[in-house]
Amino acid sequence: MHEGHHGVISKETRSHASAKRAFVSRSEMMKALYPGLLLVTILVSLLPGQKESLGFDFAVIPMLAGGAYVLWSTLVAVVETKKMTAGVLVVLALAGSGYIGEYLAAAVVAFMMIVGEFLEDITLERTRNAVRELVRLAPDKARVRRGGEYVEVPAEEVRAGDVLLIKPGDRVPVDGVVISGQAALDESSITGESMPVDKSPGARVFAGTINLTGALEVEAEKVGENTTLGRIIGIVYEAQNSKGRSQRTADRFAQFFTPIILGIALLVWFLTHDLFRVMSVLVIACPCALVLATPTAVVASVGNAARRGALIKGGITLEKAGRVSVVCFDKTGTLTQGRPQITEVRPFTVLDQKELIATAAAVEKMSEHPIAKAIVAKASDEGVSVADPEDFSVAFGQGVRGKVESRLVEVGNRRLLEDAGAEVDEKVDTWLAEQEKLGRAALVVMVDGEVVGGIAVADSLRHDAARSLRALRDLGIKKLVMLTGDNSATARAIAAEAGITEVKANLLPEEKLAYVKGLQLKHETVAMVGDGVNDAPALTLADVGIAMGAAGTDVAIESSDIALMADNLTMVADVLALSRKAVGIIQQNIWLFAVAVNVIGVSLASLGILSPIMSAVVHNVASVFVVLNSARLLGFRLGQGRDHQL
Repeated sequence: MHEGHHGVISKETRSHASAKRAFVSRSEMMKALYPGLLLVTILVSLLPGQKESLGFDFAVIPMLAGGAYVLWSTLVAVVETKKMTAGVLVVLALAGSGYIGEYLAAAVVAFMMIVGEFLEDITLERTRNAVRELVRLAPDKARVRRGGEYVEVPAEEVRAGDVLLIKPGDRVPVDGVVISGQAALDESSITGESMPVDKSPGARVFAGTINLTGALEVEAEKVGENTTLGRIIGIVYEAQNSKGRSQRTADRFAQFFTPIILGIALLVWFLTHDLFRVMSVLVIACPCALVLATPTAVVASVGNAARRGALIKGGITLEKAGRVSVVCFDKTGTLTQGRPQITEVRPFTVLDQKELIATAAAVEKMSEHPIAKAIVAKASDEGVSVADPEDFSVAFGQGVRGKVESRLVEVGNRRLLEDAGAEVDEKVDTWLAEQEKLGRAALVVMVDGEVVGGIAVADSLRHDAARSLRALRDLGIKKLVMLTGDNSATARAIAAEAGITEVKANLLPEEKLAYVKGLQLKHETVAMVGDGVNDAPALTLADVGIAMGAAGTDVAIESSDIALMADNLTMVADVLALSRKAVGIIQQNIWLFAVAVNVIGVSLASLGILSPIMSAVVHNVASVFVVLNSARLLGFRLGQGRDHQL
C-alpha cells in the first residue's frame, strides 16, 4: 500500500486501488472458471470410446491446459524469487507423467494444484480483508472551514490547523482537538472501547472514529499517515512482512527442500526404476504447507488485534509474546488510576465530613496541585458549597493556607503541622501514622491553629487490575512483578490490593532496566507493561514492551512492541492469550500439516502406495488445512483469554 503525504490514502492511490480491485475481481472470476473448465475436460476424457472416436486420448487436452498454467506460474515465481521453487517439482512430475503416458494422472495433478491454489487464495483473502477494514475507516471527504463557511473537500487536502465540522454519522478524518460542540463518538475502531465516548471542548478525537450524536468543530493536529489510524495501517502492513523465528526457519527449510527432494527422487529411480513412483514423490513433496504455515497465522492475528485496538508489530513480536514467562508492571497509571483520590475523611472535632471537606476545599480550590483537585472534586461530588478564600498562599512542600470567612484555614502534611507549632492530639498522631503505613498521603486541616480533621489521599488501584492479573496467572504466567519509583509503603499497599507478591520500589529508571536485564539473563521472556512515555527505556529493553493508552501518543507507539490503544489493563491478558494461540497454531501448521504430511507422504510414494493423483490430493489438502487452521485466529475474540486455557 502506498500512502499519500497528507491523506491516509492519496487520491491517486484510491483510484488505483479501485481499478486494481476491478481487475482482481475479473482475474479471480477467470481463476474460478479455469479449474471448472479443466474438470469438465477431465470428465469428458473418462467417457468410454472417446479415444477411438477422436483418434487420441482426450486427457492430453486438460493435461496441456493445466500444465501450461502450472509451468507459467512456476516460471514467474522462479524469476521473481531467483530461487528454485517448489513448483519445479510439480512441473517435473507433470512432464514425467506425460512421458510415461499417464495423461489422465498428469491432468488430475494439474487440476488439483490449481484448485488448491484457488482455495488457498480464497482463505488468505479473508485474512487480508481483516487488514483492509482498517484502510476503509479513512473517510474520502472532510468538511473544512474556508472563509467563514464549511466546504466539502477531499480528505487528502486537509492540513494541520484546519477547522473541521463533524456531523452525526460522519467518520472523523483527522486527529485533533474539539474546539466547540458536544457529541458521543464510537472509538471502537481505534481503542477497542465498546461504549460511546462523550466529547466536549478540549477533548481529543481520532481519525476513523464515528460521530454518533451531536456536531463538533475540531481543529486538526495530525493528518493522513501521521494520524493514529495512519500509523496503525502502516505498522500493520509492516508487520505482515516481519518474519518471526518460525517463519525464517520455514523459509530456510523450503529453500533447501527442493534439492533434497530431487535427490530422494533420483534415489527412488536408482533403486526401483519406477518412474511412476518418482512422479508421486515429486508431487507429494512440495513444501507449500510449510511456506504458508507462519505468515497466514501472523496476518490473521495482527489483523484481528488491530481491529480491536491492539497493535502487534509483526511475527517476531507475536512469537515472543506467545512465550512470555514474566510480566513486569509500572505502578502509577498502569496498575493504578494515575490520579489522587480521597480515601478517608476523618473529623476530629464537632465538624462532620461534609463540613470538613467544604472547609479544606475552600483553600485548595486556588491550588493547581493534583491533591488539591482531588479535594475540590470530592466537595463537588458531595454537593457542598465552597467559599472563596482570601490571602491565599502556598507553603512549599507543606501545604496551603488562606482566610475563609475571616478564619485562618491551613491544609497540609506533618511538616505544616510542625511548622505551625500546633498541639497534636494522640488520636491525630495515631491516625497520621496509620495512613502513612498504608502508603497514603495524610493531610491535616487546621482552623485558627486547631486540628479539626484529617484527609487521606492515595492513587487508587484500577477496578480491573486484580481481575487482569488473575487472567495472566490463568495463562500460566506465574511471575508478576511491580517496578516503581514510588516509596516502598505505597508500592506494597497497592501490590497487596492487586495480588502482586513481588515488588521492587524506589527504583530509578536505570534500575528498572537492570532488573529487566537480570531476568533475561535467567532466560526469562519478559513483558513490560507501562504507559509508553516515562517507561519507554524499559519497554524498549524488554522482550515484549506493552504500552497502554497509546492512542495519539507517538512515543508509546514507537517504543513498544505491542501498543494498546485504549487505557484498558484487561487487554494485556487478552493479547498474550491471542499470541499464545497463534504460536500454537503455527506449531500445528509446521509439524502436523507440513512436516508430518510430507515425511509420511514421501515414504508412501517411494513405496508405490500413493499414485501421482493421490499425492496431488494429499498435498493440496494439507496446504488448505494450514490456511483454514490459521484463519481460526480471525474468529478469536480478545476476551477469550479470561475464560479459556489456551
